[in-house]
Amino acid sequence: MDDASKKRAGEQLGSEEKEVNPSERETQDESSEIERLRQQLESKELEAKENYDRFLRQVADLENLKKRMAREKGEAVRYANEALVRDLLPVLDNLERAVEHAKGGGNGKPLVDGVEMVLKGFLDVLGKHGVIQVTAKGESFDPEKHEAIAQVESEEYEPNTVVEEHHKGYYLLDRLLRPALVSVAKVPETKEKKTE
Repeated sequence: MDDASKKRAGEQLGSEEKEVNPSERETQDESSEIERLRQQLESKELEAKENYDRFLRQVADLENLKKRMAREKGEAVRYANEALVRDLLPVLDNLERAVEHAKGGGNGKPLVDGVEMVLKGFLDVLGKHGVIQVTAKGESFDPEKHEAIAQVESEEYEPNTVVEEHHKGYYLLDRLLRPALVSVAKVPETKEKKTE
């Protein structure tokens, strides 16, 4: 073979290599792209698994928190009166002492003094816990804090004024626990007849 034919054969071989090389390069590029996508998919699957595990832990933590809050709420409701009862125990002790002292005899004065002291202590404990007595006698009748059980003719009091308190009313902070049971003054019948 002469040099020219070798040169032509070499060019043909070179052009065939160039044709083979681009397809091989495409195959290599595709395989590297597939490998890159596979790695990316694996990393995303790992990330998704970690997120799912984190989600499960958060759900478990939330359930535990709900259970703990329900338990604490139950205990708070169950023992809500603990402070009040603890403060009433000395009043109970004083009542027991007054009864023991009254059994000792005497003219009854020590018993009255003891009961008055216990009553004062009891009212102090209630006041400490926000219980306030409703004032009634001598005041104008207020249906929001008084409950009338009778009307009494009275020249001493203005009509619609509380003249007698049968039992006291009480507020717990700003909520009425029990209205005062009262008798209310009205105009005497003799004056009613004169005005008619």
